[in-house]
Amino acid sequence: MKLSIIIPLYNEEKSITQLLDKVLSVQFEKHTDSYEVVIVDDCSADKSYSIVSGYIADKPQFQLFQNEKNMGKGAAVKHGVSKCSGDTIIIQDADLELSPLDIPSMIKAMKDLNVEFINGSRYLPGLIRPVSSFSRYWGNRLFTNLTAILINVKITDMACGYKLIKKSLWDQISLKENRFGFEAELIIKALRIKKNNVAEVPVQYFPRNEGEGKKLRNSDGFKILWTIFKWGVLIPSKRQK
Repeated sequence: MKLSIIIPLYNEEKSITQLLDKVLSVQFEKHTDSYEVVIVDDCSADKSYSIVSGYIADKPQFQLFQNEKNMGKGAAVKHGVSKCSGDTIIIQDADLELSPLDIPSMIKAMKDLNVEFINGSRYLPGLIRPVSSFSRYWGNRLFTNLTAILINVKITDMACGYKLIKKSLWDQISLKENRFGFEAELIIKALRIKKNNVAEVPVQYFPRNEGEGKKLRNSDGFKILWTIFKWGVLIPSKRQK
């Protein structure tokens, strides 16, 4: 397996080097032959791009690209995937809410269970985590349960940023969403192509609030709800291209 770690980046000058240090500290097991890190700066207004540019200067396994204008997390991920060379992709948020140290357990689950899609879950038992926002938790539960009903697959955390997916499956999906709703679109479309092709792995979660740089706003919840309805109900074709 060659792993491509796709990092969408937007205004994370305070956390990005810590995140990249954590990526470098990951001890990959035998399932991973090599890895690359593809970072896409979504036209940050702070020093994120220049900080990363200096950080990766002597690290050939890192690549850095930049969107000409701010287009959203989904657009940044799609840009990164278009530049990657791995046969397996994982989306890694640029903040410190999700730990790269969980990547090996996700890869192991993909290999052991012979599935093409691993969804990280911040709510599966087995890990000790800090408490998080009550309203965001129940909002996510609503979205997750609605998605599960529409695709008839039991999942616990549709909105988790950690998505590990085989490139061959990704290439069968034509993603349209450019902002936060793309996570719902991705999992709905992937499971419409092939059922019983997803597993969930518990991951660590260190929630931030808006004052600490949290990007997702409560108003974004309505956009995510519309995305679930659109791709789960209005456009339910098998490949949804």
